[in-house]
Amino acid sequence: MSSLGGGTKLLEITLPRRRSLIPALIATIRPRQWIKNGLVIAAAGAAGALGHDDVPVRVTLACAAFCLLASGIYAINDVRDAEEDRLHPRKRYRPVAAGELAPAAAVGLGVALMAAGLALCVLVRPLLLLVGTGYLGLTLSYTLIWRHIVILDVLAVAGGFVLRAVAGGVAAPVVLSRWFLLVVSAAAVLVAAGKRYAELQRAVGEAAARRRVLHSYDPWLLRLILAGSAAVAMLAYCVWAFQLHVAHGVPWRPLTIAPFAACLLRYGMLVRAGAGEAPEELVLGDRPLQLAGLAWLVLFALAVNAAS
Repeated sequence: MSSLGGGTKLLEITLPRRRSLIPALIATIRPRQWIKNGLVIAAAGAAGALGHDDVPVRVTLACAAFCLLASGIYAINDVRDAEEDRLHPRKRYRPVAAGELAPAAAVGLGVALMAAGLALCVLVRPLLLLVGTGYLGLTLSYTLIWRHIVILDVLAVAGGFVLRAVAGGVAAPVVLSRWFLLVVSAAAVLVAAGKRYAELQRAVGEAAARRRVLHSYDPWLLRLILAGSAAVAMLAYCVWAFQLHVAHGVPWRPLTIAPFAACLLRYGMLVRAGAGEAPEELVLGDRPLQLAGLAWLVLFALAVNAAS
């Protein structure tokens, strides 16, 4: 605290401390968002393949490869979006936007991570390289093109989740159920539309400058997409859950419907409240959502074990 003239005191303004190089690099690769890549493992688990031979090792390596690919893209995007991020209440603290990491260093980091991710894909299975390359192509083209086009921006984000599921199937290797892929696709659209809905609410509430694509969205349209994608995800999940025969007299997979529905309802409530801009923060920070997810995971694991 400091003082002026006749003893008038000024409040001390505390600014965030500048991060050193290593913390800035860690913040750039966003390890909290690696939770999304758990879908690579879940996809193989849904097909009942995790107990077969060296499948767990291959699927874990595939998950690690997609973590590297995603982090590389985050680093590249941070350089391209630095000016826009500086106007955002949360993203302005990203290392490149905050001036803690030089753009050239971020680009070098991104290229190295993407190269390592693709190399790991080849190590797992050459066909996985095709999926990894497709994921890179989709996400990088999203940054340049799709994020500026209404509806296609949501579909592009959702496509990234679907490719994660496909990667799990390729790594195992197993054929994924069409109903399971439909569940993933619909849930991914729900997450992507939730991000747009939160961004739109924040822009209106703070009278902030909107990203160009947000001018083409209305709240009612996004609510329609949210409701429709949740309904499709629920219906497809029910069909998928009842495809498996009852094992040992216990319908383990149908039992997962209740916690899955609870996850959808809770996530939808949080999104309607404007909290969907950072999905990983919802998953890691909301206790009811975590409890519902844990219940689903336990029953899902029991279903996989019973089917193997």
